[in-house]
Amino acid sequence: MKLRLDLRLSQKLIMTPQLQQAIKLLQLSRLELQQSLQQHLMENPLLDELVTETEENEEAAATDREQSETPTAVSSDTRSEGDDKPAESGENAEEFSASSWEDYFDTDMRRGETEYSSSSKEEFPSYEQTVAKFTSLEDHLVWQLSLSGLSDREKAIGRLIIGNLDDDGYLRMTLEELVSGTAYSVAEAESVLKDVQGFDPNGVAARDLPECLLLQLKFLGRSQIGSLGSRPGVLKGSVLEGIVLHHLKDLEKKQYSRIAKALNISMEDVFQATRIIEGLEPKPGRPFSNTQNYAIVPDVFVVKNEGEWEVLLNDDGLPRMRISPYYKQLMSSGQSGTAETKAYLDDKLRAAQWVIRSIEQRNKTIVKVVSSIVKFQEGFFERGIQYLKPLVLKQVAEDIGMHESTISRVTANKYMYCPQGMLELKFFFNAGLQRADQPLDMLSSLTVREMIRKMVAAEDTRKPLKDEEIAARLRTQQVLIARRTVAKYRAEDHIPSATQRKRFF
Repeated sequence: MKLRLDLRLSQKLIMTPQLQQAIKLLQLSRLELQQSLQQHLMENPLLDELVTETEENEEAAATDREQSETPTAVSSDTRSEGDDKPAESGENAEEFSASSWEDYFDTDMRRGETEYSSSSKEEFPSYEQTVAKFTSLEDHLVWQLSLSGLSDREKAIGRLIIGNLDDDGYLRMTLEELVSGTAYSVAEAESVLKDVQGFDPNGVAARDLPECLLLQLKFLGRSQIGSLGSRPGVLKGSVLEGIVLHHLKDLEKKQYSRIAKALNISMEDVFQATRIIEGLEPKPGRPFSNTQNYAIVPDVFVVKNEGEWEVLLNDDGLPRMRISPYYKQLMSSGQSGTAETKAYLDDKLRAAQWVIRSIEQRNKTIVKVVSSIVKFQEGFFERGIQYLKPLVLKQVAEDIGMHESTISRVTANKYMYCPQGMLELKFFFNAGLQRADQPLDMLSSLTVREMIRKMVAAEDTRKPLKDEEIAARLRTQQVLIARRTVAKYRAEDHIPSATQRKRFF
């Protein structure tokens, strides 16, 4: 084998740190971008936040108000205008000095309390600290545990059980796993578990769904329906217990005749028992789940101005950055210090310039992509979801001359506010279905899903539409769709099957 050396030229695409940063900024959501910019402002001394003229005017007005509201001491040599009385003496003037006013307003006097003076510079609690705290399931159960008559050892076991409940209020682990590594026995845990299961909400600390439902049936306080060899009014052996323990799957599939045959009861008894079971709560911890709604701030606004759709970037709340004038003057004057200091400032200057350019490029790209979306989906903005067209990333990429991956990053976690409401940019990208009357014109899958939802909402619950019937109705509306596609869209929209939607009462 012969060895030799060759020189070859080749081009490679290398992801520089600056390019990686630009790509990262492009795909950030609005909140993540705001946090990232604040981080850059803290880490880079050459970056400075640009204060707008409006903010400067507000700060100046606030300063003027503070100065005008501050009382000044009255001189003993001055007289009030148009008054022959001499001005207040120096002793009385002290009462109206700025410090005296401050002491006067800071004195907190309440009826029945001793007088005390609080400093105006004292830090008051934040607004979040003054708002009522949300009560969690754990707090609610621990409060009941503290009021129970259990011993300290039993309360310790109770706190161990409560701390291992999930958000739905279930104890998903075995008692052996619960007490492993502790000084408590399984028998003690079983005894305390029964006490905890008697707390509010009913059904809490159950280990599975049947146990949860049975605990709630225990507190219903009504006569049970039917009887399977037990005396009336006793849950043990009742129809409800039989359905909960052995026929929940049949109940889910609405196979009432099978339940009636297995329990040897009438269909009317099954329907009455079903009404009671449907009123139970399968997730006792649901009322205590912290479901706070957070407002979504749009990244762009789409408005119609003089007959044309315009895309407006929402930069409200985002810091506007610039190169610090102080460091810029320091570097231009050649007084940046030692060579190490100069190298440090040069590096930070390049980083600051790259961040500012990346943000500007990000804003331009977002506006360009959204403008292309508006052009493709103009019918939707004009007339609603029925006129939404099929759209893929490739179409937008070819329209504005960018790569599909760039379009994917731009549309990720970003929102638009338009006359149709608040929408995610990903909403406009969907597959298409062929129309029978217009083979060259495709219909959006979102439009078809909306048609399916309306059909299901208007159906007769005693005779719900099957997937084949929905597909047939869509074909009468010139939508070529298969039964399997209907089943797919129905499952994705969390619409139950026809059997599960059927109502017998």
